[in-house]
Amino acid sequence: MSPRKQAVLDAIDAANAKDPNLEDGQPAALLYGQRMSAELDRLFPDASDALTIAARGQHVERWKLARTEFPEGRAGYLAWRKAQGVHHAEIVMGLMELSEYGAENTEAAGRMLRKQGLKRDDEVQALEDVICFVFLKWYFAPFAAKHSAEKIQSIVEKTARKMSAEGRSRVLEEFDLPANLATAFQA
Repeated sequence: MSPRKQAVLDAIDAANAKDPNLEDGQPAALLYGQRMSAELDRLFPDASDALTIAARGQHVERWKLARTEFPEGRAGYLAWRKAQGVHHAEIVMGLMELSEYGAENTEAAGRMLRKQGLKRDDEVQALEDVICFVFLKWYFAPFAAKHSAEKIQSIVEKTARKMSAEGRSRVLEEFDLPANLATAFQA
């Protein structure tokens, strides 16, 4: 790994180590970033620097924009998510600039984190597939334990719609999903 890429990843980890929210005794954003990197390495072992950095920075300083600062309901949720993407992109791009990444790589990571080009840009789509795998592997079971079957079905369908055909196929190979949930990934 190049020293500049390692410097950016270390800076993201240092920022995420300040997350006051804990999961398994670790700062939640730090753990999430590590999980994102592990899944990216597994699913896309030849990922570019920009994609590698975007994956690690997907939730950088996520706790700083509280969901409660946005209106209730779907519109408020979507506004919060969009603001998070802009926030993550600004931080990651700044860290990349400090490590002397050029504008092309820096902007590519920003586009990925803002989800610009989903379904049209291979790297944006790769990041989204990794996000979905991390959700299914680490966060789906705790989520499902708190929600109705109807809500779970809806979330699984939304997750599948965001993924590439290859990603959906891998989900079916790697996860033992009940038939009603597996159908969302078969399209």
